[in-house]
Amino acid sequence: MDFSALTSSFGSGLFGTVVVILALSVIVTVHEYGHYIVGRWCGIKADVFSLGFGKPLYQRTDKHGTLWQVAAIPLGGYVKFAGDANAASAPDAHAVEGLAPEEARHTMPGAPLWARTLTVAAGPMFNFIFSALVFAGMVLWFGQAKADLEIASVKSVPYEVALQEGDTILAIGGVPLTEEGERMGFVETLPRTGMVDYLVERDGQEITVTAPHPMPVIVDTVSPKSAARDARLQGGDVITHADGEALPTFYDLQEVVEQSDGAAITLTVWRDGESFETELTPRRRDIPLVDGGYETRWLIGIVGGLLFNVATEPVGIGEALSIGVQGVWSVITQSLAGLYNMIVGTISTCNLSGAVGMAGAVTTMASQGIDRYIEIIAVISTAIGLINLFPIPVLDGGHLVFYAYEAVRGKPLPDRAVGVMMTIGLAVIMSFMLFGLAADFLCK
Repeated sequence: MDFSALTSSFGSGLFGTVVVILALSVIVTVHEYGHYIVGRWCGIKADVFSLGFGKPLYQRTDKHGTLWQVAAIPLGGYVKFAGDANAASAPDAHAVEGLAPEEARHTMPGAPLWARTLTVAAGPMFNFIFSALVFAGMVLWFGQAKADLEIASVKSVPYEVALQEGDTILAIGGVPLTEEGERMGFVETLPRTGMVDYLVERDGQEITVTAPHPMPVIVDTVSPKSAARDARLQGGDVITHADGEALPTFYDLQEVVEQSDGAAITLTVWRDGESFETELTPRRRDIPLVDGGYETRWLIGIVGGLLFNVATEPVGIGEALSIGVQGVWSVITQSLAGLYNMIVGTISTCNLSGAVGMAGAVTTMASQGIDRYIEIIAVISTAIGLINLFPIPVLDGGHLVFYAYEAVRGKPLPDRAVGVMMTIGLAVIMSFMLFGLAADFLCK
């Protein structure tokens, strides 16, 4: 499903609100259910499971005595366990007073240290597990490219294309495709001409046909917070000219953007059989490199695509799960590397996004298709799980630090110290939120 139709039908504001609330609700539900179900397995009773804050819109009590509710403000959620003073899971010093040992065991402060630790850690872990399963599910659904470079379909472009569905590409520009991992690695080194020769196998015969370069300027993905998004470029657009100069390949566009030094560029765009012009201004962005470093470049915020879609084949469950775990690990490592480099000043703090930036990213990806939308939900779920593990009071990581102290000292932190630290932690979180919002509004 292409959500862009919904954008035009219902308005971008309503569309954005709906997809953001839905994404946030899924992520929060996964996180809080992790706390709830592991807490229940560990013998800790949950008093309230709330999706949202504020006035309850719907409530019901289950057979375990937990009140399930949907509240009016859909900006998060919480599980309040027996013995918690509030939704932030601050301990109630008087919760177990007067309770028999077997009753106190079912409260958060009266449960064993191992039970409390597992319950708190379960929220972020469920975010990671959910994301890994989503990534794996997408691989299972879409498959992976076949070992032979077979064309599943040819994309719509304003050029004559002699390639056909079912063709197996054997060579491009006289260069044979050999190893699977390197078969498209030479594309960047091909002559940057509008048309090149393809040796293909078609109906059991090898023939040579002439078609556009395998990397014309086809917009595959538009990045959030980018010049391309502001210019309303869409997936499937073909950029044919920049400032009146023809662009045979995507690499030519990259050079034009980099050499612009931030000056405005007029692009000629082909969409659904018609051409139009749009002006945009490249922006400086810090790009992660394979070796772990960063490169600062001028970008307009599009990801290019091949001239054709490659045929896929099924992937085994084990391999899909492995790819899913690798996807989660990649998000975690890139997030930590980006945060570290912002702190030490290697890259700009404009790489940080706040609530508005996150909402914009969700809306942008949703407008490009259901698969992009599901993918961004999984990415944000991983990020939310990671953030919650930071050792800041109020967050799950802060509670785990308290439990680590208790494990070492043999007794919990004094209630007054916990209260002070929770207040400081809340101030830190609010500061980060304000900093992120500032980046959303001040950075271009």
